[in-house]
Amino acid sequence: MTTQTDSVVLIGVAGDSGCGKSTFLRRLTDLFGEEFMTVICLDDYHSLDRNGRKAAGVTALDPKANNFDLMYEQIKSLKEGRSIMKPIYNHETGLIDPPEKIEPNKVIVIEGLHPLYDERVRKLIDFSVYLDISDEVKVNWKIQRDMEERGHTYADVIASINARKPDFTAYIEVQKQYADVVIQVLPTQLIDDKESKLLRVRLIQKDSVKFFEPAYLFDEGSTIDWRPCGRKLTCSYPGLKMYYGPDNFMGNEVSILEVDGKFDNLEEMIYVESHLSKTGTKYYGEMTHLLIKHKEYPGSDNGTGLFQVLVGLKMREVYEQLTVNAKVPAIA
Repeated sequence: MTTQTDSVVLIGVAGDSGCGKSTFLRRLTDLFGEEFMTVICLDDYHSLDRNGRKAAGVTALDPKANNFDLMYEQIKSLKEGRSIMKPIYNHETGLIDPPEKIEPNKVIVIEGLHPLYDERVRKLIDFSVYLDISDEVKVNWKIQRDMEERGHTYADVIASINARKPDFTAYIEVQKQYADVVIQVLPTQLIDDKESKLLRVRLIQKDSVKFFEPAYLFDEGSTIDWRPCGRKLTCSYPGLKMYYGPDNFMGNEVSILEVDGKFDNLEEMIYVESHLSKTGTKYYGEMTHLLIKHKEYPGSDNGTGLFQVLVGLKMREVYEQLTVNAKVPAIA
């Protein structure tokens, strides 16, 4: 994480395809506003088009299929307040289209497979998040999407996942260690759930990050197990469980928040919110308000939505700390 106070604040959002980046970016737009925030998909820095990758025998996850030198130079230019001519990767045709002009903005979000892979780009980023979906959940989500919506067979789905696995492990998953925050989606531990209808979601927050103080439940630095279901929170079977405590993750000292299960009534989320501290909210109930505002977004009734909103609020807080001495308007 960089400590410079440039007028352009750079956020990195990393993760595999289908891990929830699009939903998270919509939540960030709520907080920063479209006029303040520009999103750059790093797929645009593919150096090989679809046919080129096929001929070379590499996937889009392989660094050989991406132009990190150009990515670094252009992201650096935006960070320094200069416009760029960004290439465009066309997902429909698999070809690289003519470039488009991108102007610097108050907040630039770079999202995709490799925002934290190149050390030069990593040093430019002010705050980063990695969206981490476990293999079990990823398989269930992909089976549901590809078999039900796209007519693929189970064998096709598994073959597709297995084909990507070596490159994902080698080039994408390793970026978790560099993220300031990891949102990890795992199978529930409340019941035996083969279809991932319930999720256990962990917010892994790196300690000692400048301008970022991890959110906590009840008592900072303690280890807490909490079952909030009862008179103030409606829960159908098997209920809801929350956890908070210190830990070590990929060599980093971290604080972990966890939600296992789902919320039956988002209006009651304010009860849970009132027991969380250092959330970056500006008024009582802001997290609950943001969740209810887009209750149709995937994950709004479980820890995925809750932690995406929480991380967005913390990003806003980092933005305001970074720009406190700069002539940049505050974000309402």
